Amino acid sequence: MTFDEILQYRRSVRHYDESKNIDPEIVKHCIELATLAPNSSNMQLWEFYHITDAATLKKLSHACLDQQTATTAKQMVVFVTRQDLFRKRAKKMLQLETENVLKNSPSEKQAKRIKRWEQYYKTVMPFLYAKFFGILGLFRKIVMYGVGIFRPITYEVSENDTRVVVHKTCALAAQTFMLAMANEGYDTCPMEGFDSIRAKRILNLPFGAEINVIVSCGIRKEGGVWGDRMRVPFDEVYRRI
Repeated sequence: MTFDEILQYRRSVRHYDESKNIDPEIVKHCIELATLAPNSSNMQLWEFYHITDAATLKKLSHACLDQQTATTAKQMVVFVTRQDLFRKRAKKMLQLETENVLKNSPSEKQAKRIKRWEQYYKTVMPFLYAKFFGILGLFRKIVMYGVGIFRPITYEVSENDTRVVVHKTCALAAQTFMLAMANEGYDTCPMEGFDSIRAKRILNLPFGAEINVIVSCGIRKEGGVWGDRMRVPFDEVYRRI
């Protein structure tokens, strides 16, 4: 399919054909493609739980409020944010960027560029992503408003702001996954209506993990899409400046 066709094909499917299976390896490949989604500072603070076990699917469907899109799904993918892994991922990204500098930069500029990446991933990222009952976020806000008097600066640095950033990043991966699935002729439905406590318990997620969205997967049944697609008029949302 062309990209236009993929976008037109993708719909939120509410009822899957339970007689038609989908290949878990193809779904896994679509998850691999999802990791190519853009993400903030390349921190990749996400995890993907591919659910194929029938017993787990049944439990998770119940945690998803027994929605038909969950109870008829052949597989599910749970997109999880892991802000608690920021130190580990920052260390990994620093290693990657150091290798990039050594591989691609002139020798006379390497030391300066490596130092810049060290400052970014050893100082800036821990400063932005660390949490302590909202106190660190408030401190960051005060600092940024002070700096903002003299030059443009990012003000969205509270603990809730950084949580939103991580969830936006994870949502980009989820969208990429659903488009990849559509390209395979597979259907999906992103679910935000679920019992997060039960779902985390089913998946044995650590305290610092949060579920961004649960995506059900399968092949649409006739009537599985609720009516024609509706969007508000384009001129209501489009602004050219």
